[in-house]
Amino acid sequence: MLTQSVVNGFKYGLATTFGLITGCIIHTTLLAFGVSLIIKESETLFFVIKLLGALYLVFLAFKVYKSHSTINLSNEHIPKKTYGQLFKQGFIMNVLNPKVTIFFLAFFPGFLFSDTLSTVLQFYVLGFVFMAVSLIIFSTIALLSGTISDYIKSHKNVGAVLKWLQIVVFIGIAILILI
Repeated sequence: MLTQSVVNGFKYGLATTFGLITGCIIHTTLLAFGVSLIIKESETLFFVIKLLGALYLVFLAFKVYKSHSTINLSNEHIPKKTYGQLFKQGFIMNVLNPKVTIFFLAFFPGFLFSDTLSTVLQFYVLGFVFMAVSLIIFSTIALLSGTISDYIKSHKNVGAVLKWLQIVVFIGIAILILI
């Protein structure tokens, strides 16, 4: 999304964003109906899912820790695609990414908010809140992509700051899930 925005402009990044966000509906649906059944069947199994989710987030934090903190924004060899192609690419990229499902599975159960509402409804509420927040963030990134890329190119330590921010967020969410 950022690459398309930097190279081809805001609207191209936005097309990719809408595809990515739309793909979240599939993950939310799978989670809502699959995990809801598990929660109804066993509190112990639900705790195990939350524990595995928290461990997965710690694993992601570790992977980020081990990764390089440099950001490369080269615009060489970026083909120009239509809005439809970018939407489709974003959608397929999201739906086929098992990490999104695992992240939803790790993240959402810790934020169920009602004993009286069905878990399916709660998962959809959480899914749509996630999609709305992601849409705002990704759209802002697409809109500000030129400024952001100029800033990243001129401040080499941004990668390290973003790296540590990711680590703190992943570990914070893991702790929150367990609490």
